[in-house]
Amino acid sequence: MKKLCTVLVVLALAAGAAAAQTAVRYWYHLDDPNATIDNLIQKFQNENPTVTLQAERIPWGSYNQKLMTAVAANDAPDVFEVKLWWQPQLVEMGALAPIDSYLASWPLKSDVFPNVWQLTRYTDGTQYLMPYQMVILYLYYRTDLFKAAGLKPPATRDEFLDDARKLTHDGVYGFGMRGAAGGHDFWAAFVLSSGAQIFDKNGKSGLTSKAAIDANQWYIDLYRKWKVCPPTAPADGFKETIANMKSGKTAMTIHHFGSSAEMEAALGDKISAVPVPRGLMGSWTSFGDGELAIWSGSKVKDAAWKYLAFLGTAENNALWQKASGQVSINVSNGQTKEASSNRFMKATVDSASFAQILPAVPAVNDFVGTVWPATMQRALNGEISSEQMMKAFEDLFSRK
Repeated sequence: MKKLCTVLVVLALAAGAAAAQTAVRYWYHLDDPNATIDNLIQKFQNENPTVTLQAERIPWGSYNQKLMTAVAANDAPDVFEVKLWWQPQLVEMGALAPIDSYLASWPLKSDVFPNVWQLTRYTDGTQYLMPYQMVILYLYYRTDLFKAAGLKPPATRDEFLDDARKLTHDGVYGFGMRGAAGGHDFWAAFVLSSGAQIFDKNGKSGLTSKAAIDANQWYIDLYRKWKVCPPTAPADGFKETIANMKSGKTAMTIHHFGSSAEMEAALGDKISAVPVPRGLMGSWTSFGDGELAIWSGSKVKDAAWKYLAFLGTAENNALWQKASGQVSINVSNGQTKEASSNRFMKATVDSASFAQILPAVPAVNDFVGTVWPATMQRALNGEISSEQMMKAFEDLFSRK
């Protein structure tokens, strides 16, 4: 009888432990097909034995559609990665759970760069997103070409144009402009820092003011007037701009830490980086992002938050960055010897205080995906004026 009782107690304890186990579905993506976060997931499981993280890696090409379909079907994962420009649509769909109450008692909140919290907070003041990486754009430059020309990397818009003109000769171009999709970040660094505003402080368009049109014309002129960009610039995308830098066809371009390993492997100390040059009104660079969200329909929000908090700690966030090839959100990670000695990471951290995002409005999806590249290409090809280009953007953002 005593042995039977012991067995029953063991079975009861096992059943209790099983009942206490909480499953959290998690969708994520990594650009590098060879990268893995298995070690990070196992570390989370070891530290949170009552939570089972059911992680599923989703290809980026189908990620957004798969997520939106799952949300619409009321079958989203408990935790999922998002991009900032998806936030307005997801908020409209009622898909995101606020995390303010969790953050209020999270002791490590102050170790996240303050500007990152400002950028990821929704327009209504609610924090729906937990940042997990910084993808901040900076200026790449060829140190060998600069040295041969007796130049230093530009700190201002005027210095940038002067350098670009001096570097353009004998089949080399000063600036690798990206006219295809994704080039809005290049454009924004110069145009939104020199007088153009998608919305002014009163919520009205600031895209068709004289200052905005002039700033946009300055950017168009890099290609049309000064010819400091390759002839292929209107159609150049990521692959072309990076290939041109590696081959020595261009002396400067804009991208982020994610391409630094490839650039350094090809060029060694012939490549370096600095923050994007200041415009007439200050500095503006794109905060390319990575955030986690908790699905509003999740039945295990507390367990889901445990993973968000886990990934937000400096130690674990550093492990994520090793897999993703990006830069940590943590101030303490940005102050390490490794960070300060890595010129690409330093350019990222040095840009964190002035990094910005496009307005959190639904029109941003169309702007980024189709309207900006199509309109930019027409302007670069001389089919429309700077004013017409900016009016097209104003019309898009004015739609209700």
